[in-house]
Amino acid sequence: MTRRSFAARPGDPESWIKAADDPHGRRLDAPAYTARLTIDITPELRGRIKVAAFQRGVTVADMLRELLSREFAVAETRHD
Repeated sequence: MTRRSFAARPGDPESWIKAADDPHGRRLDAPAYTARLTIDITPELRGRIKVAAFQRGVTVADMLRELLSREFAVAETRHD
């Protein structure tokens, strides 16, 4: 095992993404597994997002998960 510095980029992004720390010993493919994503946005954008979620009757988290799922949908395999 090689040590990397804190800001080192991994050689294989797929394995890096899937290598989440799991302090509770759950399987990584378990349905309850989630990963936290933190982004910096302006207070104005945060306010607009919260208002939109409220008007739609959903939580901000649920609304953003749905938006991200649509934007980054898993590509379907074509069988031509």
